[in-house]
Amino acid sequence: MSQDAEFDLDLDETDIEILRRVEENSDVNLEELSNELDLSKSAIHYRLNKLKDADVITATSADVDPLALGLNMMMLTEVTVSHDTGYAEEIGESLTEVDGVCQAYYTMGDIDFVVISRVQDRDQMNGIIDAIIGIDGVNATSSRFVMKELKTGSETVANMSDEMIQNVVSE
Repeated sequence: MSQDAEFDLDLDETDIEILRRVEENSDVNLEELSNELDLSKSAIHYRLNKLKDADVITATSADVDPLALGLNMMMLTEVTVSHDTGYAEEIGESLTEVDGVCQAYYTMGDIDFVVISRVQDRDQMNGIIDAIIGIDGVNATSSRFVMKELKTGSETVANMSDEMIQNVVSE
């Protein structure tokens, strides 16, 4: 779905509730959802398939705790680049290929990209910075180091306001 797409999906409150439950636990089974939402298993199955076909649900995956793997150092790096033709796509792709990079964003303003990385130690952190600086077209970086994670996760529906939900729910 395009980032600038209108809310042209035919969703209702039940779809939002299904999304909320699946987002909380991707392992939830049809029978549990059926009982909780007072719908038949086939209705739940149909709605889940509809949400997958519309690319609202893009994957079913496990949430791995990075701290359990020793990835206890998080770094936010601002990247400034040369503005040549096609720079956003080329440099953006190169940034996503750096080992340790979890997220990369192309931004507007004084900074061109923001990169979020996780590592286990300072040597790995320095390696990421060296790799980023080594990308053709990168002019400068500025990094910040996370001291304490206050809110993490990829919960979309759980973080939506009532107004946001009403914007996507069909009348």
